[in-house]
Amino acid sequence: MRALILAEDCNPDWPSLPIVGYQMVKSLSRVATVTLATHVRNRAQLSQRLPDTEVVFIDNEYVAAPLHKLATWVRRGNQANWSAAVASAYPGSIAFDREVYKYFKERLKSGGFDVVHRLTPMSPALPSPMASWSPVPFVLGPLNGGLPWPPEFRAELVRERETLRSFRGLYKFLPYHSSTFRDSAAILASFAHTIADLPESTRSRTIDFPEVGVAPELFQNPGERPERDQLVFINVGRFVPLKLLDVAIRVFAHSPKLRAHKLVLVGDGMEKPALEQLVKELKLEQVVEFAGWMNQTAVAARLREADVFFFPSIRELGGGVVVEAMGCGCVPVVIDYGGPGGLIAGHDCGTAVPLGTKEQLVPRLAEVLERYVDDRELRHRHSRAAYQRAIEHFAWDAKARKIVEVYEWVSGQRSHKPVFGEPVPPLSAAPGGAARNVA
Repeated sequence: MRALILAEDCNPDWPSLPIVGYQMVKSLSRVATVTLATHVRNRAQLSQRLPDTEVVFIDNEYVAAPLHKLATWVRRGNQANWSAAVASAYPGSIAFDREVYKYFKERLKSGGFDVVHRLTPMSPALPSPMASWSPVPFVLGPLNGGLPWPPEFRAELVRERETLRSFRGLYKFLPYHSSTFRDSAAILASFAHTIADLPESTRSRTIDFPEVGVAPELFQNPGERPERDQLVFINVGRFVPLKLLDVAIRVFAHSPKLRAHKLVLVGDGMEKPALEQLVKELKLEQVVEFAGWMNQTAVAARLREADVFFFPSIRELGGGVVVEAMGCGCVPVVIDYGGPGGLIAGHDCGTAVPLGTKEQLVPRLAEVLERYVDDRELRHRHSRAAYQRAIEHFAWDAKARKIVEVYEWVSGQRSHKPVFGEPVPPLSAAPGGAARNVA
């Protein structure tokens, strides 16, 4: 199978989307003949990292560079306001596709590829004109987007500077939007919220396929944790409002039982000063550890030392760090909304806690964490199940083999549409409902 993969974001040294793109391309290269078209900014990191893959570096800086400066100014130098970032990325994304088509036009027309796959960007708001330009089947995704802000957290929306989300639906009127979804032979979509956001006409070509994945060689399970008096609860991510790290801290203040254990916060960001002050006010300096920002290797080591991955984020599109924690045998405790809920709920490998206000979440989360403290067998059973689920469904090589099945379907080499996803969970849980997956 010969695949031309468009991955503007593809970099092993950059977090989030770029490393997801890199891991997927690297794994696909083991099971297909891959030609990668990526942005020129990735040249230094990729030149020696994909020796068996043809890599073509695409330069659209004549559009992308000034728009990146604009996006940085709009976001005021921090990681908030993703809506503004996506809006400013649109012209650069179209320019990238145009340069790719110009470069590969003759090879495409002469039968040099069996399929074209736009892997990144993964936002449904960024269309791809290659869907119409490609003379061979075009695969789009995995896409992830369209998750509404929970109404209980309007204050967090404002602090994240995401008030422009009210205009998000305008992307459907952008040039190439309709043709992208009309002309894609297959669309990979992550979780219920993304599938619900796609045009109804795409359902027969849409495949449930979360974008998150885990590298087993890095995020390894050390096996059953030894019995110890003090458990380690860990959170990894940006210190921003939507992660609800203030709630995580208040959960430990709420519970005398939990204060005998450890909460490790790995990361950094705009909320750090306020969180440090909150820890002092609640007299939790001996309970909460601010471990700082770490690279993936260091994060994996800390996850292997921890017992429970405590992740109360209230608007997480995917939750790749949840799968990485599962790969290390950490028991995940998440909010039952968006990506984390879709990963955990119904699989008996952790706990997905019903969404609610901050006041409701503190006792709900404390009850779940206390149960893991008290029930060693439950903790170890969920640890084993979390690891098994991560490896079977989300290891990068396993995901690559599934994508090749999609390539075979759109190119006529297999007759039936691949089905990978399990039953899609509800988009949200009713307030006050029971936490799922605790036996």
